[in-house]
Amino acid sequence: MKIMKRLFTGIQPTGDLHIGNYLGAIKQIVDLQHDYESFVMIADLHALTIPQDPKKYHDQVINVAATLVASGLDSQKTTLFVQSAIPAHAQLSWIFSTLTPLGELERMTQFKEKSDKHGQNAGLLTYPVLQAADILLYHADVVPVGEDQVQHLELMRTIARKFNTRYTHTFNEPKALLTHCARIMALNDPTKKMSKSIAGSAIALDASEDAIRSTIIGAVTDSAPDGAMSAGVANLFGLLKQFAPETVDRFTKEHDAGTIRYSDLKSALCDGVIATLTPIQTKKKECIDDPQTLTSIIKKGNQIALGIASQTIQDVYAKVGL
Repeated sequence: MKIMKRLFTGIQPTGDLHIGNYLGAIKQIVDLQHDYESFVMIADLHALTIPQDPKKYHDQVINVAATLVASGLDSQKTTLFVQSAIPAHAQLSWIFSTLTPLGELERMTQFKEKSDKHGQNAGLLTYPVLQAADILLYHADVVPVGEDQVQHLELMRTIARKFNTRYTHTFNEPKALLTHCARIMALNDPTKKMSKSIAGSAIALDASEDAIRSTIIGAVTDSAPDGAMSAGVANLFGLLKQFAPETVDRFTKEHDAGTIRYSDLKSALCDGVIATLTPIQTKKKECIDDPQTLTSIIKKGNQIALGIASQTIQDVYAKVGL
């Protein structure tokens, strides 16, 4: 029997998910579960670096779990669990924080960007330390990430190396599995990343057909000099490759010939997005309407994760002398 490498990834429960989240994370999770022993964590501790509504937060966690299952996550192949249900994440994070130089954290690009946007707090600063604990607890081999997370992964590898040097070999150094999905930009402003908090920017996974068509029809298709493809048009083509790949050659030829009708391209993209999201929305409603099944999937995942994480932290405590 072939021994599969272990994959670890996490997704934050921060409100309504959109097609950028689907293409950049959820679809990757579903596709990779066939090739790896997958651990998927709902990162509810991480998301607290930005204020959350306590009355809605649990529902947000359930919403993410339902979306993952509806999108094709197979609980027989993938361990789906909630970060806060496993105390070892915070325990190992503290030990790792004693090995991590302050300067290493202060130079993290995401810390600088998020501090400018949300204000500084210690959680934003130590986010990569908790992230390292998340991954190393489960002795993962690979971590699917976009290019913006590679810096965090390199710090995690450094932390693992430092622990191994000081306390004997305990952790391997997981490798980044770079995701190849193009970065999805805002439909109303292709110079900015797609955001669910800005009207016209994103298409929510729960969006109605009318909302999907309205948002895509309103997408920017500004012109570019010398027949080049503008940022807005390139963004639409990127989405077309994901949701209606069979139409890409046709519209590429029309664009190069200068005969393209963007209304036709947008119509094809609308049809593709709706065809993808409709079955996910139907399955998600079934999950929400059957909370016992969804709860049992999470409970099972929590138990599996707890077993592995508890063994790891016991080993770590013994080596540290606790």
